Parts: sequence; C-alpha cells; structure tokens
Amino acid sequence: MNLPPVAAPAGDTGTVRPVVGLAVGRGTGPEVADVFERVLGALTAGLPHGVTIERSPRLYHSYQSLRAERDVARIQALTAEDADHYERFCRTLAARGTRAIFRTAVNAQSLYLVRQRLRSVKVDLLTGAGRSLLLVRDQAQGFYTGDNRHTHGEVTRTMTFSREITEAVVTYAVRRARREWPDGPPDRIVMAYKFHLLDGALDAWVAELADRLGIRVGLFQPDTVNRDLITHGLPDRTLVVAGNEWADIMHVMLLDRFGSDRQESRCTENVCLDPGLSGLVEYQTVHGSADDLAGRDLVNPVATIRAAALVAERHAGCPGAVGATERALRALDERGVRTPDLGGRHSTSAVVDALLALLDAPRAGGAPKGDALVGES
Repeated sequence: MNLPPVAAPAGDTGTVRPVVGLAVGRGTGPEVADVFERVLGALTAGLPHGVTIERSPRLYHSYQSLRAERDVARIQALTAEDADHYERFCRTLAARGTRAIFRTAVNAQSLYLVRQRLRSVKVDLLTGAGRSLLLVRDQAQGFYTGDNRHTHGEVTRTMTFSREITEAVVTYAVRRARREWPDGPPDRIVMAYKFHLLDGALDAWVAELADRLGIRVGLFQPDTVNRDLITHGLPDRTLVVAGNEWADIMHVMLLDRFGSDRQESRCTENVCLDPGLSGLVEYQTVHGSADDLAGRDLVNPVATIRAAALVAERHAGCPGAVGATERALRALDERGVRTPDLGGRHSTSAVVDALLALLDAPRAGGAPKGDALVGES
C-alpha cells in the first residue's frame, strides 16, 4: 500500500507566535469560548512567544436563535450568511499559515455547508476495554450536505456523492489509521453508507480504490454494521469510514460501547481535505449549543478543556499538555468537582478555577508540570 504518511500536527518550536482561530456561536458559545481562552492561556503561559487567538468577528447563529426568526426565507438567508462568513474565516486563516481553529456549537445547517465546501472529515479515536476504533465521518458529501429548495408545503433537498471525494476521504482515513497504529495496518476497514440508493456507483468506486491501494474494504449498509456490532462487536483496531447519516447517530453509541467519555465531555477534530486549506484542523465539543443554559454558568466545560489541551500540545509547542490536563480532570472527578449534568453542584467557572489551580506553573518549553498530579490520579 503506497500511501504517503500523515504528519502529526507539530507545535511551533520557533520564535513565531502561533495563531489559533476562534469561532463563537450563540447559546452557550460565549461561555465556552471564555473557557477555551482561559485554559489555553494557562497551558501556554510559559511560552516565550505566547499564543495569539484570532476571533471571528461574527457571532454565528445556533438552531434556536434562527428559529426565533419564524420565517423560512429569513432563516435560509441567515444560514447562508453564516456559512459564507465562516468559510471565508477558515480560508483566510489557513492562507496566513494558521493550522488550528476552535469552534463552539453553531447551527448544523450552516456548519454542514462549510464542511461540504472545505471537504471536512470528523476524526475520533475511541479506546476502551483493550480495544480501539478509529471513526472517520465523511462530512464532505451525502445527505447532510446539499441545498434546499422550498415550494408551498414542500422542501426538496439536493445532494451529491462523488468518486473524487470518496477517494479523498478513504485515502485520508487509511493514512490516519497508519499514524494512529504505526506498528501495522488496521485489522479491519469498514465503510457504513446507504450505498444501495446510489445505483451501484459507490460500491464500484470503493472496489476500484481498494484494488488500487491494495487494501481490503468492507462496504456495508448501516443496519448491517449495527447488527454485526451487536452480535459480534468490532475487533481491535477497526477503521470505520462512515457517512454522516449513520455516524452522527452512532457516535454516542460507540462512545458507550467502547467505555469512553460521555458525549458532553468529548471533543473531536474536523480535518479539512480541501487542498487550499493545507490540512487546517477545526476542534469542537461534541455537545451542542445548549441555549437553555446560556448565561447560567452551568455548561459542562470538560470537552472545551480537552480541546484547549489538544491545541496547546499539537499547535502551540506545549508537549505534555494533554497528559497534565487529563490528570487534573481525573483529580477533579475524584473530588466530586463537576457540573450538574454529571451529578455535581459546581458551576462552569468553579470547575475551570479548580482545574487551573491544579495545573502548576509551566516548565521550560511550555508544558505544564504534571508531577504534582500523579498522586491524584
């Protein structure tokens, strides 16, 4: 299999101040953004050159804020405006050399328009019970992408699948799997798509690609993947490439099956495959905008904390940031420092304050000290 390696995101070890993008949506977005800035600032405090956060000037809509418009044409126009603005923001930062953006939850319809244009895939490595699964969600094509045309009492949604995008997604997924499991190829590659609706085109593309790359790929209907998961489970080091129609729904179930985090505490990354984006990575929380919690200081900050640690370690030259942050989070959990959704009684700010108190002063090179936390884990 002749595939070029995927380079791991590298932190900036030079004197140039790294730039991290920040895009904020409504609902709890401003509170989540504040958590991200505080934690990233603490983790990178020891850097000699610091980190610059470039925030998008637009506050993007959530689904609930759009629904308040109560007019389909107005909602459609605002959705398009948000998508166009965020796409420009991503492309502008990428052209300047920025490699990471953190985005809070925004309206899904706007978001998927951008993911289609930037050819994004969502990547999540799930581990638990001695097994690991790499989930690569195809967000660049399919039923979640496309455009709506409204007539009286009817919405017509038009979307596409293409050979080019299918090849880009599968090729990236295989390269990424080789990076996650460098000692050998994945034991199994599973693709979960509604390919029976596409006149045999998708399975023909996949068969040709698998033959060209010298890999074995099983293309299955989503219900078949579910049945196998229930009956047999999935073996260790399974690579799952899936359309959003299945992966969006099943993500939380796979988290549960592999004994990983709850959805509310999970962050993931979206990798842009458009050649003009130079591998720009967008980090996000898995949870939504939680508009009902806006302004109440009750949103669970754990996913945002984890995203800040990933950005610090991968893109700001802070080795050890993820490990130290995870030890601090475990210590907080043992002490019962949690928001109400996790059965605790602490506010968002209280959890973040407690976390920052556990993270010692950064050591040389930018990573926070973790030794003091070893006994807490």
